[in-house]
Amino acid sequence: MADYILEMKGICKYFSGVKALENVNFQVERGSIHALVGENGAGKSTLMNVLSGVYPHGTYDGDIVYEGEVCKFATIPDSEGKGIVIIHQELALIPDMTIGENMFLGNERGKKFNIDWNGTHHEATKHLKTVGLSESSQTYIRDIGVGKQQLVEIAKALAKDAKLLILDEPTSSLNETDSQALLELMLEFKKQGMTSIIISHKLNEVSYVADSITVLRDGQTIETMHKKDAAIDEDRIIRGMVGREIADRFPKRHDVKIGDVAMEVKNWTVHHPQMSDRKVVDGVSMHFKKGEVVGISGLMGAGRTEFAMSVFGHSYGQNISGDLTINGKSGHLKNVQAAIDAGLAYVTEDRKGNGLILSNAIRINTSLANLEGVSHHQVIDQILESRVAEEYRGKMKTKCHTTEQAIGSLSGGNQQKVLLAKWMFTDPDILILDEPTRGIDVGAKYEIYCIINEMVASGKTVIIISSELPEVLGMSDRIYVMNEGKIVGEFTQAEASQEKIMAAIIK
Repeated sequence: MADYILEMKGICKYFSGVKALENVNFQVERGSIHALVGENGAGKSTLMNVLSGVYPHGTYDGDIVYEGEVCKFATIPDSEGKGIVIIHQELALIPDMTIGENMFLGNERGKKFNIDWNGTHHEATKHLKTVGLSESSQTYIRDIGVGKQQLVEIAKALAKDAKLLILDEPTSSLNETDSQALLELMLEFKKQGMTSIIISHKLNEVSYVADSITVLRDGQTIETMHKKDAAIDEDRIIRGMVGREIADRFPKRHDVKIGDVAMEVKNWTVHHPQMSDRKVVDGVSMHFKKGEVVGISGLMGAGRTEFAMSVFGHSYGQNISGDLTINGKSGHLKNVQAAIDAGLAYVTEDRKGNGLILSNAIRINTSLANLEGVSHHQVIDQILESRVAEEYRGKMKTKCHTTEQAIGSLSGGNQQKVLLAKWMFTDPDILILDEPTRGIDVGAKYEIYCIINEMVASGKTVIIISSELPEVLGMSDRIYVMNEGKIVGEFTQAEASQEKIMAAIIK
């Protein structure tokens, strides 16, 4: 008989009368890794928020049985007190505090008015060693990369004596090397007896690490698959998630017509915004043609985002130099509005920090980059604005109750769709997509890929910056590879492979 550390029985959750979870049943065996998968908006994060006390007992129906006991968590500390710790997709670390301070924030060592800093840093160092970090616990968070920050979050969970660790999209911001290291760490924790729940859209990772996989669709449990019963392939998971077959992850383009050069940069150099002597982009030259999808690949910190933002109206860096030509016209774009006027759009990788205003409605966010398009004599026409938002809601297949809904209430994937709609409404000639499918399910990815293909078929140019090599290889006509701020390789679609791209990076 299975030994379940957790059983969630008949869980129902509604928001303003709208169903988010309906009679969900979920069982997790002790000492296993259990994956929770589904499309954006399927209810995965909602279910975990019910479990962890984000949504307190009384706001949902059903029972949580943990360690054989019915639990009624009123707060997050209630669930953490039982050893249930959740690590959210958006890292909850304070950059200007040290690793040790972050790890024990709200869980301080010492007395009420006298923190034991020696004990804090001693404990922090012990847990950092467990997750494979050699950094001092007195290092500031801002001085370590995203991959190491994710490990700090796990060390922080260990400091709370986690028995059941929940990881929500833990590898969405990591490159392939860091992602693999994190998965191996989960497997090591499993050997030590820890139970983990992983929410992920990266099905290859799910298949690799999970003992069991539960599929949610439209707030309901579809099925649970166990690796011990039979091998679980990605196609079967996709069928459960989207309710249909997806024959090809990357839609084919027909009658590809690549035209003249739409944008070219020569000897583009950008210095760090705070450290003027440090080059983050060093003598980069690239060109992008009409009707072409160009991928920019490289490890985190290679200078890809810095390059894109500096081209897009000097929105990153200082002492920017080099030549920029758009549609035959040369000259720097001194601000974001100048870049938009020149037919350029940049979809940021940081949708919550720089891309969207989470407290505002979908309607308002959709028109933000093109207020002139919904205005008469500098007065916003809200009826027209609503019409535009509804049009893009349909085009993007965004799951929401109404375009008046606050965008912060949407799932990450649906937020990404609104962000893309915001920039599509500017009708750009050149669209730069920075990690466009991060944290998005396979069905939503396919829809975004189709939109990309439609854009280039109409003669527009799309530039994809992505840490997912299959995505770069599957969508690009040409690929540039960056490392340490420089171009280290260029491949046509026919020439490119994962091995060649990685070889260019490390040579």
